Amino acid sequence: MVETVGVVGLGLIGGSMAKAIRKYTDCTLLGYNRSGSVLSQALDEGVLDGVLTEEKLSECGLVIIALYPEATVEYVTRHRDQFKKGGIVMDCGGVKGVVCGPLEEVVKDAGFWFVGGHPMAGIERSGYAHAFPELFQGASLILTPYPGTPQSCLDEIWELARKLGFGHLQPSTPAEHDHIIAYTSQLAHVVSCAYVGSPSAPNFAGFSAGSFKDMTRVAKLNEEMWTELFLENREALVREIDTLVEELAAFAYTIRRGDRERLRDMLRHAREIKEAIDKDC
Repeated sequence: MVETVGVVGLGLIGGSMAKAIRKYTDCTLLGYNRSGSVLSQALDEGVLDGVLTEEKLSECGLVIIALYPEATVEYVTRHRDQFKKGGIVMDCGGVKGVVCGPLEEVVKDAGFWFVGGHPMAGIERSGYAHAFPELFQGASLILTPYPGTPQSCLDEIWELARKLGFGHLQPSTPAEHDHIIAYTSQLAHVVSCAYVGSPSAPNFAGFSAGSFKDMTRVAKLNEEMWTELFLENREALVREIDTLVEELAAFAYTIRRGDRERLRDMLRHAREIKEAIDKDC
């Protein structure tokens, strides 16, 4: 188990990581955030033991980077020679190809191990103010290590992750991750945003129930972050959007024609898929 952990970026994910590490482990915790007020708050609250300066990077057996993808690549590249030799650096970004690809040569022979990571957890709010230590309870942690990464590195990450409440470790490759996440996460955010874009949206009061809340929840998003994530995974995401448009067109055509039997078959098929999915969850 690593003794000193550094967290770079104290937004919702990084802040929740820091708060969970403080609550559930005995690790010495150092942190850095671009906003000095957030960093001061984390220090004042006792979440952090100190500031993660460039000089202290070499003290951290694990550095968790919770920045946007482009900023992650820049940070790791800039501090390549300052990370602890034999240590582990893991990012938490929502896309992996644009991070793991450019960094493969950067970290080669650098003396530390870089592991792409994606905690499958979040809420419809952002920022340190909304971070909380229970965010990762039962969540899946996706890891996309480079070939040749020793199992001991993954074991170290998983040992900590389990203490923070994660319930499942999912190995993957950057390409597989980005392909699947376009469907399971990014498409849902696109659909929610498109849904609230309807002219009918302002008239919902008194006519909404759980289904409306479910469909609109993730439209309350951080547009800066999601713009970057969408564009950096554009090919996979656009394929999923095109497929959804085809499915919606099929429903519209069937309903417009009044084809009761076809519509019933389509709804039955969707229900059966959902029931099968629920069994695997």
